[in-house]
Amino acid sequence: MSAEAMRPHQEELRYRSATLTVFEKNPLTARSMGRRLPQLVRKALSLGWRVDRRAVVLLLTCQVLSAAFEAFGLLATTRTITALITSGHIQDRLWDALPSLVLLAGAAGARALLGIVIHNISSRLAPRISREAEMQMLDAAIHTELVAYDNPGFNDMREAADRGADVAQDLLIESQDLMACLASLIAAAGVATLLHPVLLPLLLLATFPQGIASVQGARIHYTTSRALSGERRVLSLLRWHMTDKAPADQLRSCTMADFLLDRYRAIGHRIDIATDKAVHRGARYALLGAVAGGLASALVWAALVLLLATGHVSVASAGTAVFALRTVGSSLRGVVAYGSRLFRTGLYLDDWAEFIDKAGGHRMARGTMSPPAPLSVRTEGLTYRYPGSDRPALEKVSLEVRRGEVLALVGENGSGKTTLSKLLSGLYLPTEGSVSWDGVHTSDLDPQALWTHTAVVPQDYAHWPMTVRENITLGQPHGGDAAVLRAAGHSGADEVIEDLRSGLDTLLAREWFGGVELSGGQWQRVAIARAFHRPAGLLVMDEPTSALDARAEHRIFTGLRKVAQDRAVVLVTHRLANVAVADRIVVLDHGRVIQQGSFPELVRAPGLFRELWELQNDRGAKAPRDGAHRS
Repeated sequence: MSAEAMRPHQEELRYRSATLTVFEKNPLTARSMGRRLPQLVRKALSLGWRVDRRAVVLLLTCQVLSAAFEAFGLLATTRTITALITSGHIQDRLWDALPSLVLLAGAAGARALLGIVIHNISSRLAPRISREAEMQMLDAAIHTELVAYDNPGFNDMREAADRGADVAQDLLIESQDLMACLASLIAAAGVATLLHPVLLPLLLLATFPQGIASVQGARIHYTTSRALSGERRVLSLLRWHMTDKAPADQLRSCTMADFLLDRYRAIGHRIDIATDKAVHRGARYALLGAVAGGLASALVWAALVLLLATGHVSVASAGTAVFALRTVGSSLRGVVAYGSRLFRTGLYLDDWAEFIDKAGGHRMARGTMSPPAPLSVRTEGLTYRYPGSDRPALEKVSLEVRRGEVLALVGENGSGKTTLSKLLSGLYLPTEGSVSWDGVHTSDLDPQALWTHTAVVPQDYAHWPMTVRENITLGQPHGGDAAVLRAAGHSGADEVIEDLRSGLDTLLAREWFGGVELSGGQWQRVAIARAFHRPAGLLVMDEPTSALDARAEHRIFTGLRKVAQDRAVVLVTHRLANVAVADRIVVLDHGRVIQQGSFPELVRAPGLFRELWELQNDRGAKAPRDGAHRS
């Protein structure tokens, strides 16, 4: 047996598509398409109405006028042909036909001018509509619970919504194209019906097969696109890892380029195969529709010849009928084509609308109370499970941190320290038990009001592409530059600022905008400064000095007691020497609290804390070099 066959099943980075669920809610059929199109046109106009009401009114007016001029033009065609084929001198016939020719030319010119106006309005409104859709999607994403990002389905829904926002601009353009075809169809159909009632049903019959084929093609296109959305996300992720600066050194030093390119190529090959199958299926439907439509069109023209031969229509009416039939046929094909395209766009917009409505099922739905800065933050019987996990990350945790106090969370990797800090700051809500600020559960508090009293230094802090001042104030300045420099002084970031070319006005985004790039330790000082600059309340510091040298780290912890005077401080760290500054230390193991006490108490007592302390201070005896003890 080969080594490949003996290898256990290996998980692969792939995402499950929700396409089947989508079509259970939105079956793509001719009936659903006919029922849905008016809703989509209204949706397009309502989005445009939010952006520019006058433009929407002008757009609709131009569409109505365009249809009216088309009808006038077709009626003028009959009069023109009648005047030209009557007996008499050619000059007299031309003179009689002149008014109709003028009306015909005027109607054509007016329709051309109105077409330019319609195109101009649509082109101006479309990008604004897309931007409005993007703004609504961003607002929904920002106001989701943080736990949403731990749910594997959320990112899939967010990407689908992003695609919907991107194609929102197509909704207006396709809607106005559909309305133009409908207006032209109504005008030409009215004229054709006046010429003979049997012509219009025959035309509808001729267009029906192509309509069915277009609907099926739209279904295949959308189904394939949704099914491949996960594969495209993986390609996007791989592109980031291959081109971004952060992993660029490891990509090269670990010689991973060929491996990642092969993985990218393999996923791209899967996409190509699925796309080819979809194209071939769509082509088969298009071919069948074209053949059936061609046969039906032949039937229409045979009926027109028969009507002319039997005297049911005059020669002039037959000539007008030719133009009307061509217009009706062209308009019907346009209605089907644009309708299918609009329906497909509407499916993407449904993804957007669903995300806006529920934010992927994770829209914040908490209380409305606005808390003051807390005197006490407390957990009781706190249990928390991540989505999709059977094992709790935290279980039955009860503790309290008060203003003016430093509480340290200690434990091995995976013990639940970071998760607990996020629950204390209201970023997560408990699965069981409670987290309360001054006796009020965090689920009953307005989250935005709660977070105005929190300051967090996470392990992975953001490198905002902004100035130093904005990186510290986060767009919420108070106390002017004096407050910014005071926070920088407590964190050691003042030394960083002094060496920058423009001080607080220096842009920290070298790779994007030609600004300055800081080292890891310098960025960490800025991240701590932004936490110190926040208003008093709860301060959470998760491995706040992991990138700092000994001098900078000493400066932070010697000043932490002063910072804690008007704050409740939660300190998460693996460096146990640093927790000596804490009033109380809570030791976690597999999500449970197993020890509590002061630093001297825990160092003396047997248990996990003393074991970790001894391990951190035992680096082994250095072996003597050969001959070091020779006389």
